[in-house]
Amino acid sequence: MTPVADNIIQQLKEFSADEVVTHAYVRDIPLTGGRTLALITLDNDRDHTRPNTFGPLGLLELGAVLDEQTVRAARNEIHGVAVTGKQYILAAGADLSKVSEIPSVEVGHGLGELGHDTFSKLSELGVPSFVFINGLALGGGTEVALHADYRTVDSSIAGLALPEVFLGLIPGWGGAWLLPNLIGIENALRVVIENPLKMNRMLKGPDVLKLGIADTMFSPANFLEESIRWADGVISGTTVVKRANLPGKIERMAKWDVAIGIARKQLESKIGTVAKSPYVALDLLKAAKSSTKEEGFAAENDALAALAAGDQFQASMYAFNLVQKRAKRPAGAPDKTLARPVTKVGVIGAGLMASQFALLFVRRLQVPVVITDLDQSRVDKGLEYINGEIDKLAEKGRISTDERNRLTALVSGTTDMADFADCDWVIEAVFEELGVKQEVFANVEKHVSPEAILATNTSSLSVEQIGANLANPERLVGFHFFNPVAVMPLIEVVKTPHTTDEALSTAMVTAAKLRKNAVITRDTPGFVVNRILAKLLGEAMHAVDTGTSFDVVNDSLKPFGLPMTAFELLELVGLKVGAHVLDTHHAAFPERFFESKNLHALAEHGRIFDRDSKGKIKGFDKKAVAIVAGGTSPMTAEQILTRVEDGLADEIKRMLDDEVVHAAEDIDLCLILGAGWPFQMGGATPYLDRVGASERAFGGTFHTPMIKGIA
Repeated sequence: MTPVADNIIQQLKEFSADEVVTHAYVRDIPLTGGRTLALITLDNDRDHTRPNTFGPLGLLELGAVLDEQTVRAARNEIHGVAVTGKQYILAAGADLSKVSEIPSVEVGHGLGELGHDTFSKLSELGVPSFVFINGLALGGGTEVALHADYRTVDSSIAGLALPEVFLGLIPGWGGAWLLPNLIGIENALRVVIENPLKMNRMLKGPDVLKLGIADTMFSPANFLEESIRWADGVISGTTVVKRANLPGKIERMAKWDVAIGIARKQLESKIGTVAKSPYVALDLLKAAKSSTKEEGFAAENDALAALAAGDQFQASMYAFNLVQKRAKRPAGAPDKTLARPVTKVGVIGAGLMASQFALLFVRRLQVPVVITDLDQSRVDKGLEYINGEIDKLAEKGRISTDERNRLTALVSGTTDMADFADCDWVIEAVFEELGVKQEVFANVEKHVSPEAILATNTSSLSVEQIGANLANPERLVGFHFFNPVAVMPLIEVVKTPHTTDEALSTAMVTAAKLRKNAVITRDTPGFVVNRILAKLLGEAMHAVDTGTSFDVVNDSLKPFGLPMTAFELLELVGLKVGAHVLDTHHAAFPERFFESKNLHALAEHGRIFDRDSKGKIKGFDKKAVAIVAGGTSPMTAEQILTRVEDGLADEIKRMLDDEVVHAAEDIDLCLILGAGWPFQMGGATPYLDRVGASERAFGGTFHTPMIKGIA
């Protein structure tokens, strides 16, 4: 590798002056036959809550240490070099906070070169090199391992991954070339593209071994000792390593390009074409089939520098900080010590949503949960679903047999509200109609203590009105989940003018125990997510109502980079639910939100798309197209996009002025966690600033300075 230019090194040092350096500590380990292994331990001298990361200063230190081992190897002082990490952690990759502050494309390119230059020394030592993957290995932590000749893995590692494309980057320190040439293109596509886009799914130890990323695996009890013993065998020649997934001529000639083509089509269908990094990674993986290592690394440098300088990475870092920091410190949350203990949960309803609630509460809180409904058959059906899901968890090995038995015993059903008497927390999941919700709470209030917290899962009704007939409305909170309950990480916690800090604190603490992120909102139509989606979907249906085709509307909204089209989203939430949400917002804000008779007609018909037996979209349903026909003022894609952008900017500004949430960051957090808004967009407000919609709508911006790429 060509050394990084001195002037670039100096600039990297200057902008990394406050780096938490991951040091490279060396000690010699005696092996059999009088041989010696130089063991390098990566450690930033912080506890395990602060993972090892690679910044310029740490890379330079590691590079210098590896240079020393090369000299020692040439003098026959050492016979192998191994790298491992501090307890539980190998390395969590690049220090992203520093990457986001790179002052120029040139320096960004230099950081890529420095990573390649440093890690490549592992394959140029003159003696065998090893990485003992003892814990978490993300991004550069995985890539440093890929540069070594051999790898072992601890069976209990928290995870191994190359998550870069999720953050608007690519594996830029060797991963995009080394991985496919180690484990084959299909496996590499899974690690580099598929897993990151599945909410950053990570590989466990057995997965790392099965894919061939590691050559062998040991248990945590004696991982380091066994790894050293195994390395001794490799160095002495008594252990021979075979790699089943190494790509051969047939794979390179017949399978490689086909796999890339399939992956490209899947990406286009799942995420559209707005997000840049997955497609850049795909191009790098394709080129790895025939390019040299030097050519592959040079291409990674160019790609990394360009992406790090772009809008999407900056927006991704904004989104990353929201999820990692703001979500953990919810704005406006009362003191946690005010929360009431929840020792028993009551769920009103036994349908699918209610049953999902009950399953989540019993798994996370480990307290008795009782469900109720109008008749015993519905209760029994709900219990059957809950117990069936618990059985599935046990069958998949996610819970033990003892835990399955314990959870099953904690769940019960009843038709008698008196069984709710000792519940500390009661949540309803009944039909989205004000009178129905008022009635069920009036009934349950007769049986529970005045201190019990009542929660409603309403998605758009007024929480205050739901509690209007309660004797103690101050203990009512909104607790709005998103579907599917087990997967979506957001809960909107809705505070009415009457809600006490005790009730609000209990809701926030309970959400955290459920392992959900909670955002506090005012009691206003649609709260946050549904109000934003009502604006977007309402504009989409309005365009259709005025004569614009479904296709044109879909195409017009592609710049948002949303994971699905407006009409796919309508089918997902349910056409009747969607129509109800639009009606609710039109009633509240008739001058800004449209109602749609066509959407009600589509809801009666039951679908917008024609799908095959597996649910894959084949096209628009002919009757659905006929239902919406007749509009006489079709819009262009450009007109629709501008209307939606400006409408969203205006609505979000109104929400902030009305203090629906504390800041624009809370709206973006809700959209990312509750609506799957892409990380590369950074939520809604950075996008609206970048395209000028904020300026057009209210003459300002949501963020100062605007989130944008570096010079």
